[in-house]
Amino acid sequence: MSCKPRMGWLLASALALFAAPAMAQESVAPLLHPLFQDHAVLQRDQPIPVWGHAAPDTTVSVRFARQTATAQADAEGRWRVTLKPIAAGGPYKMSVRAGQLTQTVRDVQMGDVWLCSGQSNMELPVRRALDADSEIASATQPDIRLFTVPKAAAVTPQERFAGPVSWQPASPESVRDFSAACYFFARELRKTVNVPMGLIQSAWGGSRIEAWTSAAALRAQGGMEEALDVFALYASDPAAANAAWGKHWQQWWEQREGATPGDAPWQPDADRSGWRPAPAQLGAWERWGIPALSTYNGMVWYRTELRLSAAQAAQGARLELAAADETDVTWVNGVVVGSQNAPGDARSYPLPPGLLKAGTNSVVVNVLDTWGAGGLAGPAQAHALHLDDGTRIVLDAPWQYRVASGDQAPPLAPWHAASGLSTLYNGMIAPLGSYGLRGMLWYQGESNTGEGAAYADRLRTLRADWRGQFGADMPLLVVQLAGYGQPPVAPAESGWAQVREAQRRVAAEDPHTGLALAIDIGDAYDIHPPNKQELGRRLARVARHVVYGERSAAPSGPTAGKVSRTRVEVRIGFDDVAGTLVATGADGPIGFELCDAGSTRCAYADATLDGNAVVLNSLRAGTAASVRYCWADGPICTLRDSSGAPAGPFELSLIPAEEP
Repeated sequence: MSCKPRMGWLLASALALFAAPAMAQESVAPLLHPLFQDHAVLQRDQPIPVWGHAAPDTTVSVRFARQTATAQADAEGRWRVTLKPIAAGGPYKMSVRAGQLTQTVRDVQMGDVWLCSGQSNMELPVRRALDADSEIASATQPDIRLFTVPKAAAVTPQERFAGPVSWQPASPESVRDFSAACYFFARELRKTVNVPMGLIQSAWGGSRIEAWTSAAALRAQGGMEEALDVFALYASDPAAANAAWGKHWQQWWEQREGATPGDAPWQPDADRSGWRPAPAQLGAWERWGIPALSTYNGMVWYRTELRLSAAQAAQGARLELAAADETDVTWVNGVVVGSQNAPGDARSYPLPPGLLKAGTNSVVVNVLDTWGAGGLAGPAQAHALHLDDGTRIVLDAPWQYRVASGDQAPPLAPWHAASGLSTLYNGMIAPLGSYGLRGMLWYQGESNTGEGAAYADRLRTLRADWRGQFGADMPLLVVQLAGYGQPPVAPAESGWAQVREAQRRVAAEDPHTGLALAIDIGDAYDIHPPNKQELGRRLARVARHVVYGERSAAPSGPTAGKVSRTRVEVRIGFDDVAGTLVATGADGPIGFELCDAGSTRCAYADATLDGNAVVLNSLRAGTAASVRYCWADGPICTLRDSSGAPAGPFELSLIPAEEP
């Protein structure tokens, strides 16, 4: 998919300390949560939550902008105060005292704070955007402050970040690796909302929406109970969780479409007739010189064996494997001992007591790759069993492989970083606590296009979940997926189109949710379109409408409204049109389809413009169940208004045609 994630199970955070003057008697201590640092931006015009840690039962005093608030640290040292709202401005100084300990942060601004989250198109840095050198050189915007949440996946919600953090005024040095979409959004927005902007980037390439949603919210949504139960078990007993997940995965394998009864490649006594010798160097299977694997994306099974003495088998042990690209499930003697989705990362799996035995032991690894090069890195000597006494037993017996048939997507272990359940929420959203925000930007969905029909409920769940943390009715600005891939030659189903439709519907149902279109600024050959400047302008336009209540312009271009039809034509009226509708590159708009019930059969329909309406002429008009526009991974969309704003993809149901 997009940028391949790297797993980092880091649970401790580092905090910058602020040195006190030499003549002071008090000691400096990290009393404040790491969000509260020099150059921070706090949300204006709202109550200001401030929190941190001190010695248990200590009285904590916070001074800020002529306000003083006190709190008592609880038995675990947590404390929290709420300051009164303050208008935009600054700089301010915040001082905290707990007994003889103090901490002071300076150059704090009051402004608007935005959380920018999602996968790689939100993570894509300014240095990879259009005209990057010029953009970086001119990025002197001291009233835009940047904060990057360190990448971290966790099995339980974390209070602190997984690494050092800081607020940085926008400069050529700081914007280089910061989210381009987020930065260009704030830069554009400040043209009409001239207040300091605080930008919090919390994004991970290749991530699924479920990874960004809390376990409680996912459980309330339903349908994921078994995976969530295993995930909860993993926090206390990883070995038991791996074994339980292994049974679930094996059940999927045995019941998948096209499965062969009795086929269990992970078993030590599995039928070997379909296995072939693997190259000694292993590595990406595309480079093995086997035509069938030269462009293969899917699953490959690997197996090998090692012999142990009774004394060796009785020891504790850890299986060390070289990197697998992308996802592995690993068995020892028929029992799952680990699974990770971490391309480029080596694997290290502790083995449960009693699993090893004297004599021959089997090691089986299933590797799933969905794009690019895939496989188990080598050579064979890179894989070994480490015993507690320090012995390293190399897995140098000949490796065999077998290509898996079918293209169904297997279940992914819920503790996987970017594709798991709640992992990124726990490590990258939970540590933000209740920090004051003006709104949230969300650019994600590419990794969920395999299950596009489920995305609407997933997005609603995420929205409600984050609003529970950051405030009811917190504005959410959603980027609709950009076009990617070659235009179709005939109507076809598209997971990308399903996700776009889910994004459109979820945004339309809530007045505090806005949709920024990106269908026309995608790249057929690049899943990471570099024109993030235009995306920033569109996000800012949506924010002015949804967040700030400006009504001088429509939030995002023409939107399909009332639909009517006769036996021979369908008429679609459009709202939010600047000027009139226009079609680019053709006499009329293209990309409209009429579909029967369930969209089992769709056909393109000729379209003409009639003021602010599009008229479809087709003999199918009287019997079609729905009309859809720009329904493809990478469609050609030619309908705009006079301002150049595109009409976005949609699908609308049709009521039965009236009889004459």
